[in-house]
Amino acid sequence: MGIITDKEMGRRPADRDIWLVEDGARGTGRFVGRITPSGARTFYYRYTDSSGQRDRLPIGPFDGKGDGRSTYTVQQARDRARELSALYRSGIKDLRKHFAQLEADARQNEQDQRELLETQRQAAAAEKARNLSLRQVFERWCSTELQPSVRADGKRTGRKDSGAYVRAQFERHVFPLLGDTAIRELRKAALLSVIDAQKAKGKLRTASVLLSDLRQMMAYALDRELIDADPLGNVKKARIVGVAVERERVLSKDEIRLLASALPQARMNMRSESAIWLLLATGARIGELMGAVWAESLNTAQRQSPTYLQELQSLAVNDGVKVGTVDLAARQWHLPDTKNQRPHTIHLSDFAVNHFERLRQLKVSLDNLSSSSPWVFPARNPLRPVCVKSFGKQIADRQRTSAKRLTGRSKNTDALSLPGGRWTAHDLRRTAGTLMASLGVSGDVIDEALNHIIESRVRRTYVRDRRETEQIGAFNALGELLTELTNVVS
Repeated sequence: MGIITDKEMGRRPADRDIWLVEDGARGTGRFVGRITPSGARTFYYRYTDSSGQRDRLPIGPFDGKGDGRSTYTVQQARDRARELSALYRSGIKDLRKHFAQLEADARQNEQDQRELLETQRQAAAAEKARNLSLRQVFERWCSTELQPSVRADGKRTGRKDSGAYVRAQFERHVFPLLGDTAIRELRKAALLSVIDAQKAKGKLRTASVLLSDLRQMMAYALDRELIDADPLGNVKKARIVGVAVERERVLSKDEIRLLASALPQARMNMRSESAIWLLLATGARIGELMGAVWAESLNTAQRQSPTYLQELQSLAVNDGVKVGTVDLAARQWHLPDTKNQRPHTIHLSDFAVNHFERLRQLKVSLDNLSSSSPWVFPARNPLRPVCVKSFGKQIADRQRTSAKRLTGRSKNTDALSLPGGRWTAHDLRRTAGTLMASLGVSGDVIDEALNHIIESRVRRTYVRDRRETEQIGAFNALGELLTELTNVVS
């Protein structure tokens, strides 16, 4: 069309997007308006980037009384499109990346300024800092040590929740008793009284976590000369709290047969049923499985947006999962980043492929809801993956007595109860390794197949062979065994 007008932007919506394109000189991009079926009206600047891909850079929503910042009149949006066109003609062909870099630079400058001001503030308040309260030291420790970051060697530090969990524990158990006490005046007895209070309630896990976090915080304070001595420096967790008992639950072959018989009557989500078998077939962690994406969906999306994978990874961090691509044609599930900070590729046996195919068919049957979702396990919002805790709750809810049923949860309270006792998603990973061992797979191959951290530092440093061929054999043998165990005769 020729010129975009207020009248054109005010048109009644249709059953599909209406695109209004204003003529312009060749090679300068186009000023574009869009009216969606829902009535949203937005302006864009359309151009071709350096790779030859067409991109639409949002300018903003239409408003006949726009302010030129959050909303735009036609003329305000046209002026902005001209500014973008001038920038484009100046040689900056990747406008989206250009503005993203400007924003990143601005954020970095702001961060640099904050760090500079903080350094100056700390230097000026050095003497005052020696009288900080426990709560104030906690804030420093949280802001410097618990924030997630990546070192120069690629290793991650900090905590992925930025210390949210430890803050909640301190707010509940530590601050009410000791929060305002000067850190230099704290003694071992006072700190251990917090731990003893949890032990007296039978909350040994809480006591153990609190002791670990208090020791870390006090060590931080000692390193920065906020205290003269660490009152918890010689405290042994085993003596104060006790030795943690490692979970050893493994499903027997008979229990796997029982599980195959029980699942159809458990009334679980169909995706969750397949998730159970995939955890057994791959030995993956639950956070890795919930972060799986379809390779073909990812490839299609990346052709439209080169940053799509990074966007998924950002969502994954927030949802506590690890993004990995499932390529059924190659019979591979590739995880570029894992808990032990190295990539890992899982070979998919016939058993695993069959269950992934079942999930893909399920995706097709729900095409009107999640056709654009790349996730193998999409949430109700198909742009996000299923919550890891949601899957764990489905399993736990079906291993209760009827008297302990939670309100609004599954009525099939004992549908997945097995003779060996309560089992969890992580027990399935342990079971996968145990089954491999029963098939004669060597321990080093099992370690690689499960992507374990190799305990020997020398071996980690000098032995780089991931035993890919042996892993394929191990996964195939495991799949054949699971096929045999789950071949339920009705």
